[in-house]
Amino acid sequence: MSRKSGKKPAAAKKASRSTGPGVMGRSPDALHADAAAAAPKMKTKEYEKEMRLLHAELVAMQEWVKATGAKVCIVFEGRDTAGKGGTIKRILERVSPRVFRVVALPAPSDREKSQMYVQRYVPHFPAAGEVVIFDRSWYNRAGVERVMGFTQPDQVTRFLDLVPPFEKAMVDSGMILIKYWLEVGPDEQTKRLTSRIDDPRKIWKLSDLDLMSYSRWFDYSRARDDMLKATDTSWAPWFIAHTDDKKRGRLNIISHLLSQVPYDPLPPRDVELPQRNSDPDYVEPNLALHHIQEKF
Repeated sequence: MSRKSGKKPAAAKKASRSTGPGVMGRSPDALHADAAAAAPKMKTKEYEKEMRLLHAELVAMQEWVKATGAKVCIVFEGRDTAGKGGTIKRILERVSPRVFRVVALPAPSDREKSQMYVQRYVPHFPAAGEVVIFDRSWYNRAGVERVMGFTQPDQVTRFLDLVPPFEKAMVDSGMILIKYWLEVGPDEQTKRLTSRIDDPRKIWKLSDLDLMSYSRWFDYSRARDDMLKATDTSWAPWFIAHTDDKKRGRLNIISHLLSQVPYDPLPPRDVELPQRNSDPDYVEPNLALHHIQEKF
């Protein structure tokens, strides 16, 4: 991959450590326990320093996508409270909404339920020069729909059989497909869900479905394991991110994402502002305008 000039973010140096499921025959839960114990919580100052560098690289990636007409599709799946939304928010923070787009579909309508299962996702796939991020995706069928009984076991089995060739068609069409599973431990999940109960900024994140799902940890573990086993392929592998430490998790995910897209560095630009024109005849009119109250 053609990488950037200048200082490389420290988080990016760790990208090669990101692994798919079943590393050395070990489960995601076992790997997560190792990751959670590996390092102390990251300090905010260090985190923001690394994030600033990664944001600059995301802009470079964006400009490459625009210039080359690349199509990038990023799938975020994972445990409840694992940090999908927060990670996506940091990815989007400094890039253009005309290039980066988030897809977070609601529950399917009656009409959509009558369609081929993946049909409602296809219209949201990226066109040339776009990066589309799925905040949950067609993998709902293998996860929440299976665990909560919203679909039949034979439908889940058929879905898992059909996904690899479906994703092969995506990749063969020229799309860059990157899939992330975010893993958080049970204690940290409890802590995060509890924090949402009395926080008016977060209460919208605590749905009735979240509460019902909370007691089914091992049901979700089994669903995750079956999904990873069936759909981790050479053309569309799963990448596991451990996010008990949100800051480290976000940096690791973004640095890994950058390593998966063969973008070029931004060339240096010699920019100079033009001289602003003057108009001595202009007089600002006295209009009865409505100004906001300045409380701060």
